[in-house]
Parts: sequence; C-alpha cells; structure tokens
Amino acid sequence: MNFFNQIQAATDTERAYLNAAPLIADSLEGRISLPQYVAYLCQAYHHVKHTVPLLMTAGGRLPESHEWLRDALAEYIEEEHGHQEWILDDIEACGYDREWARGTSPTMATELMVAYAYDTIHRVNPVGFFGMVQVLEGTSIALADKAAAAIQQKLSLPDAAFSYLRSHGALDQEHIKFFSSLMNRIDDVGEQRQIIHCARVFYRLFGDVLRSVDGSLADSPKLAEGVA
Repeated sequence: MNFFNQIQAATDTERAYLNAAPLIADSLEGRISLPQYVAYLCQAYHHVKHTVPLLMTAGGRLPESHEWLRDALAEYIEEEHGHQEWILDDIEACGYDREWARGTSPTMATELMVAYAYDTIHRVNPVGFFGMVQVLEGTSIALADKAAAAIQQKLSLPDAAFSYLRSHGALDQEHIKFFSSLMNRIDDVGEQRQIIHCARVFYRLFGDVLRSVDGSLADSPKLAEGVA
C-alpha cells in the first residue's frame, strides 16, 4: 500500500468524526439557514487567510534535503494566494458587508486549529503540516460541490455566493492528485508517522470548527451596500 493510501486508511475514525458534524448534514439536506452559511464562511475566512503564511513558514523551515517539498509548497502558494478574498466576495454576494465579516472573530475551535498548524511547523516538524493539507483538500473534494448545490437550492442565492466552495471542489481534484504524488515520495518512517498523526488531529480539529459554527453570528449584520 502506498503512503497516501496508508494515510487514508489510518484516519478512517477521525474522518468519520468530521463527516458527522451536523452542519454537513444540514447543508447537504437543505436545512441550513443564510446566517449559518455566512457564519461558516466567516470561519472559513479566519482559517484560509492563514494558508499562505503557513505554507511560507513550512517551506522556510524545511531542511535542504527536502528541497523538492519546498518546490511543491511554492506551487501551493501560487495556487492558494488570495483565496480568503474569494470568501469575502461570497459573503458580500449573500448580502453581508465584507468588512463586517473581516472584523468578526474566529471561534475557539478555529483558533485552535490554526494554532496547532503553526505549532506543528515551529515546534515539531514542518513536514507534519501536510497532515492539514490532506484534511482540508480531501474534505472539500468530497463535499464542496454537493453542499454548494444544496445550499443554493435552499437559499436561492446567486452563483456569486459560491465561488469558494465550487472553486475548491474543482481545484482540489487536481491538488489531491499532486498531494498524493508528494506523499508517495516520503519514505522516512518517522515523517510518515508524523503526517498521519497530524492528519488525525486535523480531522478532529476541523470537525470541531464545523461544530462551532453559530448562525447567531450573522443574525443582524451590516448589509452590503445596495442590498436590501
């Protein structure tokens, strides 16, 4: 079994925990409200804005022996740059002010997930960050397009409100192929264990982020200019 498939097999329990988050079922079955969707986008903004800084930090801390991984991180940086602004575009298309959204606070679960990513890179091993990459990209492939279609049908929102979900569903199809090819080149047993451990933790942490989404955050926001 190649290493990418080992990661998948080793994280079945944690992936099930993430997929059991009520927000996922509510989204796929058309029970989500507009405030819930916007609150989800706000939390996405608060972790996605760290993606490029995390990639840059991980790349800077890799040893020379891992130059091939640094090259890969540079490609990820180019792909991921500015995606947090896409989320703010979606929030604005939902009728909410983007600067209001930018000024909201992350939930504790979101803060902890981001903090764990930085801590892994700085304190443990920057290679462990690929555990987070596996979780976020693999999850969006499986759920993003289906969730976007169900939410749009339920809330009658324009296509412009789903650029983040739909683009990641499509983009990450290619990203996960690239990611699996990278993981299959990692043959150090210690690094493999670290990546699997981090993937397990990130599945739990991201599951908690989804569970922390509270629609009351967006119950009475400042509306985007010109939106009734």
